Amino acid sequence: MLTADLALSWQRGDQIRPRYVKTEDAKHLREAEDLINVFSRHEGNTRAELEQELQEYVGTGTDYKILRGLIKLLTDRCEFETGVSVDPVEIRRALFLKARAQHPIVGEDARAELVGQVAVELACGPDVLLEGLYADLPENQRITTFEPLAARELLDLYNLAQAQALLYRCVEMRLWVAPQSAEGYRELFGAIKAYRLIHSVKGNSRDGYEIRLDGPVSIFQRSQKYGIQMAVFLPALLLCANWRMRAEVSTKPGSVVFFELSSEQTQLRSHYMNVASYQNPVVEKLAESWARAESAWTLEASSEVIDLGDSAFIPDYVIRHPSGRDVYLEILGFWTPDYLRQRLREFEHARLKHFIIAAWEDLRGSRDPLTTIPPHTIVFKRKLDPALVELMADKIISEEA
Repeated sequence: MLTADLALSWQRGDQIRPRYVKTEDAKHLREAEDLINVFSRHEGNTRAELEQELQEYVGTGTDYKILRGLIKLLTDRCEFETGVSVDPVEIRRALFLKARAQHPIVGEDARAELVGQVAVELACGPDVLLEGLYADLPENQRITTFEPLAARELLDLYNLAQAQALLYRCVEMRLWVAPQSAEGYRELFGAIKAYRLIHSVKGNSRDGYEIRLDGPVSIFQRSQKYGIQMAVFLPALLLCANWRMRAEVSTKPGSVVFFELSSEQTQLRSHYMNVASYQNPVVEKLAESWARAESAWTLEASSEVIDLGDSAFIPDYVIRHPSGRDVYLEILGFWTPDYLRQRLREFEHARLKHFIIAAWEDLRGSRDPLTTIPPHTIVFKRKLDPALVELMADKIISEEA
């Protein structure tokens, strides 16, 4: 993705739009192809060598920000390594300690003797020692791999990144989802949950839903991390159907504008292979640990969207008891105590009792205290313990008996 200084947009009234490039423009296609070739040629070279050629290419042209944006996206497709056999930090530590003990070091012969002594200690040659002394500095790192792409794909990626950059400053996003199949609803809700976004839902499967997503500007804590999650959600949203989006964007304190988009748009193309290309690690780890645990309950991934009257419940799992009783489990992404309390009020209003909400303390997006743990709720710090889930499920079905 792009950094904020490379984001380009334009405003008209209360509307804001990313400043897209024309992907069929011959000049932009040629520049994209040139930059891709530069990166390909420098595979195996140092970052400094790459930066030198890129600087010469960019020069002082009028498209400076566009070219720098393309370069940022191509750099994200590279892997860099120090490329030395001895840790540079260890080399510096050993060399400087030895130099301090023998101070002063005068002349080339004394310096060479010092280097030789340290090389023996670290079981490497003097040349390797000197080469690795500052090999971990960014400019000395080597490009080990570069993932190439076509010029048109790079321009598509650039336009998408410009749209994503607007969401770094999002106050809230609203989605209006038209009536559609259960599979369509599940795909969209699944994307929201996969990217761990704080959301509230109004409506029902018959008439469609209105979904409100909190933006990073509205989160008091962890706003940068959350902003990235909202940005990476956009390519997943583009793969879904029958939606309309309105994002409220803060341009400066006290001033907001709106970025609107729909599933009918044709300018943006997602580079994701599927909607849920990201998975909540807690969800995955719970399934793995449950399989190893000896439990009377079975854990199954849920594919249901459960109407709660004027809201919806999208559980991650259904836990099945041999008696035939089921308990639904939802693992929250980012959350706040207020959001948790509002969520529980929705269940209470719908008279739904066979559910468990699990909240990861690491994703709490507010410093507001959670003084007491509400019923049907598990707050965990490192991992979600299957034993705790089973214990709460047992309690729920015993209370309903």
